[in-house]
Amino acid sequence: MHDTTALLIELGAIILGLGILGRLAGRVGFSPIPLYLLAGLAFGHGGLLPLNASEEFVSTGAEIGVILLLLLLGLEYSASELVTNLKTQYPSGIVDFVLNAVPGAVAALVLGWGPVAAVALGGVTWISSSGVIAKVLGDLGRLGNRETPVILGVLVIEDLAMAVYLPLLTALLAGLSLAGGSLTLLISLGTVGAVLYVALRHGRLISRAVSSDNPEMLLLVVLGLTVLVAGVAQQLQVSAAVGAFLVGIALSGEVAEGAHHLLAPMRDLFAAVFFVFFGLNTDPAAIPPVLVPALILAVITAGTKIATGWFAARRAGVRTAGRWRTGGTLVARGEFSIVIAGLAVGVEPRIGPLATAYVLILVILGPLAARWTEPVARRTARLLGRTPAPAGAVPAPAAPSPEPAAAEESPAAPGGTVRTRG
Repeated sequence: MHDTTALLIELGAIILGLGILGRLAGRVGFSPIPLYLLAGLAFGHGGLLPLNASEEFVSTGAEIGVILLLLLLGLEYSASELVTNLKTQYPSGIVDFVLNAVPGAVAALVLGWGPVAAVALGGVTWISSSGVIAKVLGDLGRLGNRETPVILGVLVIEDLAMAVYLPLLTALLAGLSLAGGSLTLLISLGTVGAVLYVALRHGRLISRAVSSDNPEMLLLVVLGLTVLVAGVAQQLQVSAAVGAFLVGIALSGEVAEGAHHLLAPMRDLFAAVFFVFFGLNTDPAAIPPVLVPALILAVITAGTKIATGWFAARRAGVRTAGRWRTGGTLVARGEFSIVIAGLAVGVEPRIGPLATAYVLILVILGPLAARWTEPVARRTARLLGRTPAPAGAVPAPAAPSPEPAAAEESPAAPGGTVRTRG
């Protein structure tokens, strides 16, 4: 069969399958992400029917999916809101690092993998998946909830921390000198600082230059600019996701509204491709030997992420239900964890299968935790804190809540998108 013909058949089957799985998930009321991952696992390397012709295309599509997910997240918030979040959320970032990186580092040392592998596995367990969480927030209609800026603040701190962490890890893995590692770090920090400065100081000029009454021209310019900045950022040892996010916050007003409307369907398509690609590149046979330690690590760090979210939301004044939702939403790990593990396999080959199993567990558990952590916590509190009233007793009137009604308790507008810009 001709290569192009095979490519078209495989792509058509993938997209059609994604549509069917998405409809199935919608009928039962949960995120389709776990189904996308399991589909990729079934048809990837070592699966039931490997998809060879479309592998390179799907790989590129997965990269575009992460970029679009973070771009549209950035479009929801202004540069000033980002800076405010960073200033107010940095203690939460420190707690996030301590609670979630330490278990991974300790696990690597207990397994006898050495200090460099400990730094790598600590990164795997530390960083939540911005891509998965962005999709979950949209699927659950929570973009307008009061806790969402807290979640984004933690994610942005993690993503920006990668500008420091990844160059240092790369230097450790390569055995570079202190001078070589410091130069890489300075380049990455300078890149983030320059893009953030432009977004803060000249965001209106960028929006004016990008603006167009022609939807086709607006789509092409915004998409081209985003992919270009993401590529340059990655070349300079900064995450492409960070670059895309900063482009999003640099755009404002009608440009942001128009770009969001035009790019949302494209984001949904390529985000689904990203999750399938993750599964396609996982050999099912490599998972069983490391499943038990991965499961133990996943349970521990799911708990520490929930604690992180609770702490961050509490500092921001979010009410109890929103604190639980924040923690549950942060559970998922994904793209960064796999990138870190991929860098480290040259030093410790066993970290690859363990990280893959760990991420697969949490990327499936993550959307479920985002949906069910708050209801389970609420029901548990009722069971532990209340006893059945005696027969015929009249319940006492409920005391008024001292806290005002918060936006976190209100569902997002139809479509799951609430704009936060003027």
